[in-house]
Amino acid sequence: MHRRRDIERALTRHITRFLLELGAGFAFVGWQYRLDVGGDEFFIDLLFYHLKLRCYVVVELKTTPFRPEYAGQLNFYLSAIDAQVKAPDDQPTIGLLLCKEKNRLVAEYALRGVAKPMGVAEYQLLRQVPESLETTLPSIDQIEAELRPDLPDI
Repeated sequence: MHRRRDIERALTRHITRFLLELGAGFAFVGWQYRLDVGGDEFFIDLLFYHLKLRCYVVVELKTTPFRPEYAGQLNFYLSAIDAQVKAPDDQPTIGLLLCKEKNRLVAEYALRGVAKPMGVAEYQLLRQVPESLETTLPSIDQIEAELRPDLPDI
């Protein structure tokens, strides 16, 4: 458990620094952002607000290979942010799930039918991405390239 927390902290520090350095409209909202849903507590790894897109961006970091239940967790977080945090004039929240390893087919099946804008590692978003989103958010390749050099051996 202690090793997992160390890896999580390293990932969180690095991805936060990377996204903030992009300067393309990201505003850092919180790390381990607390949500209260029906009296239960949940914690989002990283929460940003994108000023140009006018939406929240939830980033979930996993130190394990992708599992289908991660898509459900991310979908839950997007729904909770949309219901409890976003303003009426904000756009729907975007989710990004970064995993240690990827299995494209498993991720595709897990995200099939999900209506919210979500991406898993280097997989394509399953929904048509608006042009403004494609040019404003970092690509998965950029994120992965930035993460690789400083991460502890996972």
